[in-house]
Amino acid sequence: MTHAEPPPAQPPQPHPSQPHPLQPSPAGGPRLTAGWPAPPPWQEPAVDLAAAATAPRSRSLAPDLARGLMLLLIALANVPWLLYGREHALTNAHQPGHEGADLAYQLFSLVAIDGRSYPLFAFLFGYGIWQLYSRQSAAGTPWRQARRILQRRHAWMLAIGAAHALLLWFGDIVGAYGLTGLIVVALLLRRSDRVLRIVAWVLVGLLAVFAAFSFAGGLLLGSGIAGDVSAFGGGALPTPAGEPSYAWFALQSIGLWLLATPGQLLSLTVPLAVVLGMLAARRGLLDRPREHRRALVAIAIVGIAVGWAGGALAAAQFAGLLLDPALSWATMGVSSLAGVAGGIGYAALFALLAAAIGERRGVVVRALTAVGKRSLSSYVLQSVLLVPTLAAWGFGLGATLSPLAAAGVAVAVWLVSVAIALVLDVRGKRGPAEALLRRLAYGSRPVAPPTPVA
Repeated sequence: MTHAEPPPAQPPQPHPSQPHPLQPSPAGGPRLTAGWPAPPPWQEPAVDLAAAATAPRSRSLAPDLARGLMLLLIALANVPWLLYGREHALTNAHQPGHEGADLAYQLFSLVAIDGRSYPLFAFLFGYGIWQLYSRQSAAGTPWRQARRILQRRHAWMLAIGAAHALLLWFGDIVGAYGLTGLIVVALLLRRSDRVLRIVAWVLVGLLAVFAAFSFAGGLLLGSGIAGDVSAFGGGALPTPAGEPSYAWFALQSIGLWLLATPGQLLSLTVPLAVVLGMLAARRGLLDRPREHRRALVAIAIVGIAVGWAGGALAAAQFAGLLLDPALSWATMGVSSLAGVAGGIGYAALFALLAAAIGERRGVVVRALTAVGKRSLSSYVLQSVLLVPTLAAWGFGLGATLSPLAAAGVAVAVWLVSVAIALVLDVRGKRGPAEALLRRLAYGSRPVAPPTPVA
């Protein structure tokens, strides 16, 4: 005995008094009625799949190499602020009145280091923001949670920067980058490339307007039309390094930091470099340097040429060859905007160096990348070694060292940080600052492999 097949299921039929589900609407198109279920609403995926697609498959050489070399530039840029006994200019740390090799080094620093190292830091920081977010996305972390991780990370960077400034270094930039990261991640993290490009061009435009107005104002006032230019010089910038009391040094240091941290955000160079770093990371510019070799060559040549040209303008003024040195603000806008180009040009140059190295990684490359992986720890270590050595409340060498000798101390401190980072790398340990920040940002939850702060 066989069972008869049941009749095929019929779709629900509307009541005769109801219109047909696809009955034409008065406007002429079909309309759905209560007799037919509505389609499910579209829901945004919890994981940012587009970001996950850009995540690097393994740790790349170029970003870490760039961070390691960047920290040498950072040490050289910071050490003039720890020299005291003479006045500093309003917009740069170099003491006027030196001659010979010391003056030559100061001019070189204005061209190639000052205002170029920190945009490089900001560019790599923006690159790291997207690296971290894309790796979290590739690991399956919902995008809202990944964004919260970034925000916690940046909030703790702001706190670490405040502690760093209070205890040691009034020129701390970790806090400024943390503040910038909070704003950029909140407003721009998941925006399209087109939006990021528009934001970058707007920032470039604003910086260009400021550069043009300040330079024109300097030319006008420098002509003598308004009398003595010293009245428009803005005075000298004080440095807490000459304070013999550590307590007063700490108060002055945190006071300057509270002014400088939002000031670096409002100066627009840091946000601009961070946004450009995020755009570069979305394309894997530093992660795959061989693939982007032609673009990197162009960026390196143009960026460094523009950066050095803007720095040469500031150096010529410092030497008294262009405008009055008292009007140092006149070239600040041009030098700052050019500095962003120079910093990104350095990043491209370091990426090309990484591509040339390839897999031939000896002890020197390992040491440089080790310090790059521990960039936050190495940055803080520079303050631990430099500030007590040079400040008046410590050994007080900042009162006697020449600019060139101080640069030698900065190089020595960087080499010490490289050696310590290499030892940690051999032992398979993170830097202490990276481990602390990771613990504060992530807690005990399992997360994707981290990227460095910078």
